[in-house]
Amino acid sequence: MVRVDGRSLRIEDVARVMGGERVVLDGEARRRVEAGREVVEEIVRAGRPVYGISTGVGRLCTVAIGVGNMRALQRNIVRSHAAGVGRPVEEESVRAMMLLRANALARGHSGVRPVIIETLVSMLNEGVHPVVPEQGSLGASGDLAPLAHLALVLMGEGEAFHRGVRLAGGEAMRRAGIPTVELEAKEGIALINGTQFMCALGVQFLLGAERLLGVADVIGALTMEGLRCSVSGLHPLVQEARPHEGQKETARRLLAALDGSERVVRGEYSRVQDAYSVRCIPQVHGAAREALKFLRAILEVEVNSSTDNPLVFGDGLVLSGGNFHGQPLAIALDAAAIAITAVGSMSERRMERLLNPALSGLPGFLTRNGGLNSGYMVAQYVAAALVSENKVLAHPASVDSIPTSGNQEDFVSMGAHAARKALQILRNVEQIVAIEWVLACQAVDLDPEGGLGRGTRVAYEALRETVPVLDEDRVIAEDLRKAVELVREAGRLVRAG
Repeated sequence: MVRVDGRSLRIEDVARVMGGERVVLDGEARRRVEAGREVVEEIVRAGRPVYGISTGVGRLCTVAIGVGNMRALQRNIVRSHAAGVGRPVEEESVRAMMLLRANALARGHSGVRPVIIETLVSMLNEGVHPVVPEQGSLGASGDLAPLAHLALVLMGEGEAFHRGVRLAGGEAMRRAGIPTVELEAKEGIALINGTQFMCALGVQFLLGAERLLGVADVIGALTMEGLRCSVSGLHPLVQEARPHEGQKETARRLLAALDGSERVVRGEYSRVQDAYSVRCIPQVHGAAREALKFLRAILEVEVNSSTDNPLVFGDGLVLSGGNFHGQPLAIALDAAAIAITAVGSMSERRMERLLNPALSGLPGFLTRNGGLNSGYMVAQYVAAALVSENKVLAHPASVDSIPTSGNQEDFVSMGAHAARKALQILRNVEQIVAIEWVLACQAVDLDPEGGLGRGTRVAYEALRETVPVLDEDRVIAEDLRKAVELVREAGRLVRAG
């Protein structure tokens, strides 16, 4: 069970909850939340003008709201901001959003009642997942539209999935046995003001990209064997001469995967040196590792941060700030997405070397009966299409901005765009690497002399359990689908590397 305390949540805890693990609110965190709530109650009693409690929001922040309308204000804030469009995001993404919002509120700076967090926890534990449209966030005043769709269900409105069935929000809560809540002062704005949409997708991207890099290393090593390349560029002395940690780690992983291989060249080499797409794997995959380390560091702070506005502190202090602004995440996600794009582009170039007989010495398009059979010719087309799509998607979202709310919110992060694009790039590169895996195994089968390395042998056998050798042309779409599923599972292959 994952404990929500606002301070110690780990990326791996988010992954566990995305996978269905249960959640509990920490007792000490509950006491902090109660103390923060007392600050809000005192503001209400004193009639102090405080943003989002006794005033309107956004450009309407100068409009005073009377005590008798404070519940209506919070309800209206949620309803009016639930304007998202597009397809619903995946349920595991919604689970991450709910956990991250509960954890942010548990820090005690948001001024909500404990029942708000406890309701989110119950929804996670009972499988009530709000329907959250994927489009509509600027990533500036937080992820307002996505989080508003999440908050609607706490009120018994909107829509939610419960045990795989899409229902009205109130009906989903009823079936799960969870009471809905009437929002009090500050609670509506506290639920929707935050970075939890982009953060949830960012965590999803990070975990997938870290896994993918491990797989890409092993498959790159298998391609080296298929092409009978030199391991000169992997030598530890080369890495120590330019000691970036990501580069050193990648070279170590490649050497581990190739341990015992009889197919790579370890001494004098007739081709003298290999093309960049082979020789520079440590440098390119290593740079991607460094970008993912940066993203992980940003996310580790973000998942335990208070990102709404205003924030309440001890002694009745309430401060308006900008912790909801997604720029830290947007920049880190853009950098990581660019890095993963490069991994896919390099993988496609290795495919060209496998398929082109002038470069590989193997039968053209990895088929023995070329002409009658086209072999894997179009598999490279598919990879090339995905690579070019990624070049469009990799344009950084964080350099864009557009003013909203009567120019009150005049510089926005586009962090939600960065997160959504990063996930699409990841899925594309997973498929690109899967295609390389299929081609590398075919290359080995066409030129089988010599044993494989310790890790590459695992990679070869794992693919051949589900994708047979291509002797004659067949519909390969199913082969590519099976291969990408293996890339996404990946655990055995990553450990082998």
